[in-house]
Amino acid sequence: MRDLFFATPARLKFLKEPRTESSHVADAMRRLAMAHPEISFRLESEERALLDLPMAVSLLERLAAIMGREFAGNALEIDANREGFRLTGFAGLPTLNRPTGQHQYLFVNGRPVRDKLLAGAVRGAYQDFLARDRHPMVALFLEAPTGLIDVNVHPAKTEVRFRDAGIVRGLIVGALRTALSAAGHRASTTVADAALGAFRPHTGYSTPLPMGFGRSSSIPRGLAEAAMQFMAPLAEPSARTEMPADPVDGNGASYPLGVARAQLHETYIVAQTDQGVVIVDQHAAHERLLHEKLKHQLEAEGVKRQALLLPEVVEVGEDGARRLAQRAPELADMGLVLEPFGLGAVVVRETPALLGEADVQGLVRDLADELAEMGDHLSLKEKVEEVCGTLACHTSVRAGRRLTVDEMNALLRQMEATPHSGQCNHGRPTYVELKLADIERLFGRR
Repeated sequence: MRDLFFATPARLKFLKEPRTESSHVADAMRRLAMAHPEISFRLESEERALLDLPMAVSLLERLAAIMGREFAGNALEIDANREGFRLTGFAGLPTLNRPTGQHQYLFVNGRPVRDKLLAGAVRGAYQDFLARDRHPMVALFLEAPTGLIDVNVHPAKTEVRFRDAGIVRGLIVGALRTALSAAGHRASTTVADAALGAFRPHTGYSTPLPMGFGRSSSIPRGLAEAAMQFMAPLAEPSARTEMPADPVDGNGASYPLGVARAQLHETYIVAQTDQGVVIVDQHAAHERLLHEKLKHQLEAEGVKRQALLLPEVVEVGEDGARRLAQRAPELADMGLVLEPFGLGAVVVRETPALLGEADVQGLVRDLADELAEMGDHLSLKEKVEEVCGTLACHTSVRAGRRLTVDEMNALLRQMEATPHSGQCNHGRPTYVELKLADIERLFGRR
């Protein structure tokens, strides 16, 4: 391309530095390459290759070349349909997360978009598994009937509008949560890689470490110390063993998370599997188990409500009051009982008991705004589930509590039977698995 801004010289003056503009071009090319893995892409700038992507045999191969091999090793395949819409692609495990949302790639009918509705649906699907400041890695492709979307709502065509946004949001949230549920207690393989990094030799420490051991900032210090303590003699005061007289399945072959062998620092459970060792954070694991139990109770028994001593009147405007009144039955199912009150206001009589002393004014106004934009009440469900996570965190087994072998094994068996038990409610791993082959390499046996 030459003289791209010949007819628009004023726009040329507003461009940023060449390196910045080149990065924007490269990002656009990467998104195009994701949508067309069967095509080779090469981008050069100032005699330097910024992008070189040969033709890929599969979408996942192309995504791995752009998003990294770790994504390919920890991605869940997505393929779901709903009322004429189809969603395909790959989504990363919650434990594979990033501090920003720049690794979320969304496409509609092959066109890359940066749409708030779609991004919000992804956030809603993962909100039960990640802290608010962490973001999943996804590449999702939505195929939509052309008569049900408007692609001309943004000059750059990066946003779209759907005739029924609720169908699209429900498809994305449902498909992602189904895939995450099918993953069971699986955590990303990068967790084990980070744990092994704690043993790699480092220099520059004032306190000598045993040969072949080191510290790594890529995992919490407590986990590194626990892993190192595991390698130390179990007679140390901080490590405790309490083996049953006749352990069931001594090598843990029948159980994915193995059989408990010891507790370290009254915080970590060490279990033996037929392929290696599993180290479990007892608090994080129990937190997830309680969270899932609370959610199950909510689904089975409904949300318990508490009546307000004094009903609260909330001003939301005429349109907001109308939308809330239309969805009043569904909101009541979620524990929020309200009704119209004059012109442009609603009166709230009951709120979800789990929310405690909630900010009723802020909650209802947020609901009115989001109903206008998205047409659903997911935000209320998110608030209730967020409280579930808080309750689980405060009532779970705390670090520093001694557990018996039976208690440790019971926790492991519950983890194996509970969805999402590979990560706590904040996206952190609940366990690390070290393969026997990896441990043998640490001692030079392989």
